[in-house]
Amino acid sequence: MPTGKVHLAFELATLPGWVLAGGLAGVEHTSLTIFSLSYVGASLFLSPDLDLARSDPSRRWGPLRFLWAPYAALFRHRGISHSLLGPLTRLLYLAALSSLVFLPLHFLAGVPLPSRFPSEAIPPVLVGVYLPHLLHVGLDRLVALRRRRSL
Repeated sequence: MPTGKVHLAFELATLPGWVLAGGLAGVEHTSLTIFSLSYVGASLFLSPDLDLARSDPSRRWGPLRFLWAPYAALFRHRGISHSLLGPLTRLLYLAALSSLVFLPLHFLAGVPLPSRFPSEAIPPVLVGVYLPHLLHVGLDRLVALRRRRSL
């Protein structure tokens, strides 16, 4: 399979083409910016390889990489995390971690909860999270297919 560096280079190299295609299709600049930020963030920090405890994406979390250890323990490599549900599992996992931080602060210290996520940002965020995932999984499958054919 391709290394994490190959996946990241491939994902980031295709980003300008996606942005250009969106611009040519008439997608507004705000949505393209949200998409681009989500895409880069997902490529760097929400890779399907977070199901490996010692992956490049988990290392990028620096001192917070321990937060992904339960995720790596829950999902076997190239299992559900590499399926169409993979990005959703990572987003829900992040939401659960966030609630573990914000709910006690809210109820014990009166800290206000983060405001509602703007609904118009949801589609570009989801596309920005899903597209690098699909490229990652597609590249894995392409390399696996080539290896099988060369045997």
